[in-house]
Amino acid sequence: MPELIRRIEAATPPDRDRTLDALRALAVLGVVLGHWLVTALVADSGALHVASPLHYLPGLAPVSWLFQTLAVFFLGGGQAAGLSHRAATARGTGYRGWLRARLARLFRPVAALLVVWTLAAATMLAAGAGSDTVHTLAKLAVSPLWFLLVFAALTAATPLVARLHPAWPLAVVALVDLARFAGNAPEALGYLNEAAGWLVPYCLGTAWSRGELRGRATGWALLLGGAAATAALVAWAGYPASMVGVPGAAVSNLGPLTLAAVTFGLAQCGAALLLLGPLRRLTRRPAVWAAVALVNLSAMTVFLWHQTAMMAVTALALRLGGPLPGLHTTPDGLGWALARLPWLPVFALALLACRATFHPYEHPRAAAVPPRSTVVPVPDSPHSPSPRPHPLPEATSHA
Repeated sequence: MPELIRRIEAATPPDRDRTLDALRALAVLGVVLGHWLVTALVADSGALHVASPLHYLPGLAPVSWLFQTLAVFFLGGGQAAGLSHRAATARGTGYRGWLRARLARLFRPVAALLVVWTLAAATMLAAGAGSDTVHTLAKLAVSPLWFLLVFAALTAATPLVARLHPAWPLAVVALVDLARFAGNAPEALGYLNEAAGWLVPYCLGTAWSRGELRGRATGWALLLGGAAATAALVAWAGYPASMVGVPGAAVSNLGPLTLAAVTFGLAQCGAALLLLGPLRRLTRRPAVWAAVALVNLSAMTVFLWHQTAMMAVTALALRLGGPLPGLHTTPDGLGWALARLPWLPVFALALLACRATFHPYEHPRAAAVPPRSTVVPVPDSPHSPSPRPHPLPEATSHA
């Protein structure tokens, strides 16, 4: 391990700003832990269906405030795309070439997920599994794809939105919610917010890439203003307190996106900006930076396969040992929450197995380079003018 840490430190360019990588790692781990904590697959009469402890224990809603970190993804994505597009333009790279390169990073791993789950669903149906169970599992497996579709659309629009003020998409979200909840407009109208709502932190990210959002005052304004607006919407406007979807709830802040989720995202963006200084100091420590770098090198694989890892453990345990507390039982009490915690390391081991299997799809060229000179694309840095491959030791790219 000390040798691995030393090699990662030596492979990192000295001018790299590591804070964006740290934010991305925190966001990825937040999503993974959040899903593992609030998503239960309940065994009932031989079938599996999804339930959430937040439905039975609404007092646990603050848990969702800690682990719903999607706005940080879009903040970092806008920052990286803004830098990358300007660097590509300066090199003379056209829009199509720039976009093709960025989207390829997203869709190679997605193709692997879709192929595996298409075969898995067909196999389960052929083996006699109930269609409801197969639908539940497949829907969970592909649920991360909605995020990537929106992210890809905003990436494609980067040149158009680079100077768009985030107040404009925020106003669109407010008007759509007003039409939905006060004007009895159809719920389908709310899906306009999937683009407009996530455009708010994405616009903040492009502003960050231009050197704006400087000073702690901006971070505090976003944090306090976003938190106050969210609290007011929950307390007086009837928005749900949970910032994740809850099965069976009449209204969800994420299905479709609501104004409360967007203002909560503003607070998250403010917190992220305020954390830049502490994260910069923390990631100067080689061991901390090594952990951040390893998470970033597998971010897409972890994001796409973490639900599959949880489902694999759940299905295997059900087949071998019957319904088990915290895994197959209804999440209707604190006992379930306590029983869930010991399963998290098991999910993590399953995710490591998924990572070992599918990581080459995230970095296909890394697997083709001879050992000892493995080339791995390190995620975009705030101060790197363009995304470029950096040599990392074999142990790093295949850990």
